[in-house]
Amino acid sequence: MRLGIIPARGGSKRIPRKNIKLFGGKPMIAWSIDAALNSGCFDKVIVSTDDAEIAAIATQHGAMVPFIRPAALSDDHSGTLPVIKHAIEWFQHHGYDVEQVCCLYATAPFVSAEDLRRGLDILQANACDYAFSVTSYAFPIQRAIKISQQQRVDMFQPEHFNTRSQDLEEAYHDAGQFYWGKAEAWLSEKVIFGPDSMPVILPRHQVQDIDTPEDWQRAEWLFKVMQLQAAEENE
Repeated sequence: MRLGIIPARGGSKRIPRKNIKLFGGKPMIAWSIDAALNSGCFDKVIVSTDDAEIAAIATQHGAMVPFIRPAALSDDHSGTLPVIKHAIEWFQHHGYDVEQVCCLYATAPFVSAEDLRRGLDILQANACDYAFSVTSYAFPIQRAIKISQQQRVDMFQPEHFNTRSQDLEEAYHDAGQFYWGKAEAWLSEKVIFGPDSMPVILPRHQVQDIDTPEDWQRAEWLFKVMQLQAAEENE
């Protein structure tokens, strides 16, 4: 069985109710549900939530909500690994043989069905435990600076002050969209950012972390531009 799991608790603080706040004309979580359903990758697409309103909206948009997530896994300190483990164990307890699982975040409006399929292909074609979305940093991290409490500036790696940007190794970061993994890796809560994981590289314009109102506004601007571009290409 191949399972798509969208974690979506109700207690967002910085952007209240962000999982179901309207984005581009529909609840934010609906974009992730649509991508998962359209990918054709999954036997079941479920939402793991502790919130009745989120559960109702998720089912309206085609996802399943087979259980209500326990309160112990729904506070500000609950990590992704135990949440996905709980969902897998629920299905195993109900007689399902879960083999591959994709955790897809509810606040990933730019996620695409095509990229989900690419992630599955990478997981299946390679000896790895996870395959997850990443994108490159726009600026060399080796030339990053820090600001002290005295408002002074210093480099994290001063040895690279005179190194040309093109001579520095490119760095990537988690794109915060999806994480494919083998069921046994999730169940053992194996670390995702490690040597047994492989990247699904996304272009930077397709990635926007949404944690603050400023993030949300930037994502809406980007979404409108992408819609306009798509409309022009279809003319």
